[in-house]
Amino acid sequence: MRVLYCGPKLAACGIVMSTWGVIMLALLGIFFITHSAGLIEDLPLQKEDLFPDPNPPQRVYDLYNQVGYNCFIAAAVYVAVGALSCCQMRLNKKKEYLVQ
Repeated sequence: MRVLYCGPKLAACGIVMSTWGVIMLALLGIFFITHSAGLIEDLPLQKEDLFPDPNPPQRVYDLYNQVGYNCFIAAAVYVAVGALSCCQMRLNKKKEYLVQ
């Protein structure tokens, strides 16, 4: 059963926001996976993570990869929201067609 729960403007807003979210998070994920030096401040690093570890760069690289994968997961959630918004847009168009 198809349920219409948002109007055409909210569905259009969801499409625009999810498109931007996918683009932004996919690029961030790529930059984190490639270990971009400009993003080191965004890593959840603490002194305890670096000093007892005999190989600190590997720990930093692991954190880069973990944050990059989290960005890709969030981008996938935005894809799902965008698909849901597209379905709502189609249902709104169908409702508009049937009313006329």
